[in-house]
Amino acid sequence: MAPHSERERVVELVAAKAAEILEPQGVELVEVEYRREGGQWVLRLFVDRPGGITLDDCAKVSRQVGDLLEVTDPIDHPYTLEVSSPGLDRPLRSERDFERYRGRQVRIKTFAPVEGRKRFHGKLVGLREGKVEVEVEGRLYAISREAISKANLDVEDELLRSGG
Repeated sequence: MAPHSERERVVELVAAKAAEILEPQGVELVEVEYRREGGQWVLRLFVDRPGGITLDDCAKVSRQVGDLLEVTDPIDHPYTLEVSSPGLDRPLRSERDFERYRGRQVRIKTFAPVEGRKRFHGKLVGLREGKVEVEVEGRLYAISREAISKANLDVEDELLRSGG
């Protein structure tokens, strides 16, 4: 399916090109955002790696992706490139994310109600047959990935539960 807008075209192109150079280095491209902020365009890449991403890692990725964008030139106007960690409440999008963070606390929002609710806050059980399983207050919900509008780790809740 073709991108619907210039913004989507840039995000798809940058995501594909950046992943090609980052994955061999063990760096995961979590998300690409391209949008206007304060009257200027910002291209923001969120990257991670097992054990976490450092400031030096972000600087290296910024140089590499910046060099790549100089050559491919997908954006025909001024913009700012930012590279950062997805944060402790990182978004969950891929099957790999839902498997990797099994057992962790999550917050999930759906586009439409699933079994009478649109917000799920509980323990990620995993992924089975294309559905994300989350345990909320002792009850198991199976939510199709297509129904999820937003899913994030809930580190704050984990810290509260552990007394940290």
